[in-house]
Amino acid sequence: MTQRHLVGARILAQGLVGSARSGARARRGTESAATGGTPAATGGTPAPVEVARSFAAHQGQDLPGVIASLALRSGGAVEPVLAAFDRGEIVRGYPMRGTVFAVAADSLAWMTELCVAGPLRAAIARRGALDLDERRVERAREVLVAAAEPVSAPGVGRGLLRSEVMAVWEAAGIATGSGRGYHLLAELISFGDIAYGPWREQETAVVHAPTWLPAGSDLEGTFGGDRDAAAAELALRYLTSHGPAGERDLAWWSKLPLGTVRPAIAQVAERLESGFADRDGRLHARPEDARGGDGERLWFRPGLAEEYADAEKDTMKELLLPGFDELVLGYPDRLALIAEGHHPALAPGNNGVFKRAALRRGEIVGTWTRTGSAGKRRLVLEELGTISDPQRRRFQNLFARFPYTAA
Repeated sequence: MTQRHLVGARILAQGLVGSARSGARARRGTESAATGGTPAATGGTPAPVEVARSFAAHQGQDLPGVIASLALRSGGAVEPVLAAFDRGEIVRGYPMRGTVFAVAADSLAWMTELCVAGPLRAAIARRGALDLDERRVERAREVLVAAAEPVSAPGVGRGLLRSEVMAVWEAAGIATGSGRGYHLLAELISFGDIAYGPWREQETAVVHAPTWLPAGSDLEGTFGGDRDAAAAELALRYLTSHGPAGERDLAWWSKLPLGTVRPAIAQVAERLESGFADRDGRLHARPEDARGGDGERLWFRPGLAEEYADAEKDTMKELLLPGFDELVLGYPDRLALIAEGHHPALAPGNNGVFKRAALRRGEIVGTWTRTGSAGKRRLVLEELGTISDPQRRRFQNLFARFPYTAA
């Protein structure tokens, strides 16, 4: 059974409805070490970098998808998102879970230092299977840094395309076939040597991270090396943008142990509200009132419950989302928004590839794609339940406005 009211509150928190995009707005005006202690102005539609920062990270291996996710939460247009990448405000990296995320540039370094240890150990353990060792990785680092640094001036440099990176390595005698080049890129990003920066030829180009990222944005510069403070900031961002969510959601999402997550939440508890979800996902202050729920305490930004009471109708409207959107992938249990029997249609083979989701009333009612040539695109909607003609027309209207990076 789906929990449409829990999903509706998350839709509101994530800024997918509401003219002010309330999720990012709630993080504005919040002073923190990670944002230099300078509150942003309140009100209006948030800039893409504010959305990126407020979420901590957006899953980003589907590049057009994460650009659309950021656009949907910041006014609906692609161009401001691409401009934010070009200005060096947003980057992609491997801060956690061994996968790519889009992150505010002033957060990538400290977040990676906080969360990357486990995935980096796993990456190093795979070297042998790729005929890589410490000497080869160090040589690849030297060659790439020498090539990337001159084209990584913040907000000006255009970086290197991945094909150019591979060519530079091959010219230096570093083999990139059989997955070695991809592995080297991911490992060097995890080490903080490089990052994916400006938008260039339908990809984010590779830049020298210490040059491109803001000075002093690592764990030492941002938090004085205090990992507990960094974990608390990560918890605040996740629960503010993704909540209602629990400690186990945050632990799964960040891959930080519960022994780190629990005290992190405790540090920021006074800046959050909490409650318990019943079987339909409605929030209650006391667990005994949340009938049919699991009894887990959920954390969320202040005022969200009251805002949801006013905005419930808006959150139940149709939505079209990219395949790897945080509303779907930001939590370990997706059965809050899709019936268990329909989950294989969303993630065929359960192999980590997700189709784009069509939602109505807080539930995934179909998957979607587009077909046709440029200028003649049409929506292909695969129904998981009955979709009426008026509902289909509303999905068509959303499709016509969807923020694609290419026509």
